[in-house]
Amino acid sequence: MSEAQEEALRAEARAWLEANFVPWRESVGNPARYNSDQRRAWHRKQCEGGWGAPSWPVEYGGKGFGPVEYAIWAEEKARIGANIPFNVTGFGMAGPTIIAHATERQKKRYLPPLLAGDEIWCQLFSEPGAGSDLANVSTRAQRDGDAWIVTGQKVWSSQAHEADFGILLARYDFDKPKHEGLIYFIVDMRAPGVEVRPLRQISGESEFNEVFMTDVRVPDENRIGEPGDGWRVAMTTLMFERMSIGSATGGYTFPFERLVALAHAHGRPGALDRQVYRRRRRWGYGCSAARACC
Repeated sequence: MSEAQEEALRAEARAWLEANFVPWRESVGNPARYNSDQRRAWHRKQCEGGWGAPSWPVEYGGKGFGPVEYAIWAEEKARIGANIPFNVTGFGMAGPTIIAHATERQKKRYLPPLLAGDEIWCQLFSEPGAGSDLANVSTRAQRDGDAWIVTGQKVWSSQAHEADFGILLARYDFDKPKHEGLIYFIVDMRAPGVEVRPLRQISGESEFNEVFMTDVRVPDENRIGEPGDGWRVAMTTLMFERMSIGSATGGYTFPFERLVALAHAHGRPGALDRQVYRRRRRWGYGCSAARACC
């Protein structure tokens, strides 16, 4: 992408955002604020303008953005405070994974309501004994006719308490090497046997959850990939997660810039200014590095 193309895209994004974004106030203690009606309305407004899921391929309602284009969009959203997350797992992880690996039937079923903001998604990967070593998952999936019976525990699942569906990594074969015995599903979070327990944070919010699955019946048609493909599909999910977070990193400098301006405007002590400056400098280095990798 040439510099002229980047600047043209930036101007287009900035003009659209300035014409369409109307800020609002949120209650920090509201446990449902991450997928609130206000955030859903803002997402749908972006969809109307074609900006709802810009990194998705055009044929699935996106703009086909690569990391550079997405970074520009994220920076412009952050510049005016419009980078308000909504259904993050759905757009940044589940949707791209479905596009990459799912059947046409699965794409037709799940992508349109995801894009419209009608269905919320969560990720069911980490377990008490499988965090940094994800291949160590022990959630069991046992074949039963045209379905799988799933039993196990997941933890640190963001927005699972609001989710309609989850992307699940489980183990169907305990005799194979740990990377080879995995399987990947779409799970209905309201299916019998699914229990979600919010984890209350020191802030009073409950963004993360434990999820307990006891003999949950998951139709085989909800499997993504073949049995044994779980690790490969999960790596796709994590790749898109890193791209989504990394491409948006440049936008994180703007809140610090506003904080510095406030500190100076209100005559805060020099020590505070130095602390803010050091943090801004660290973020600046990190954001520049992330931008260079796009």
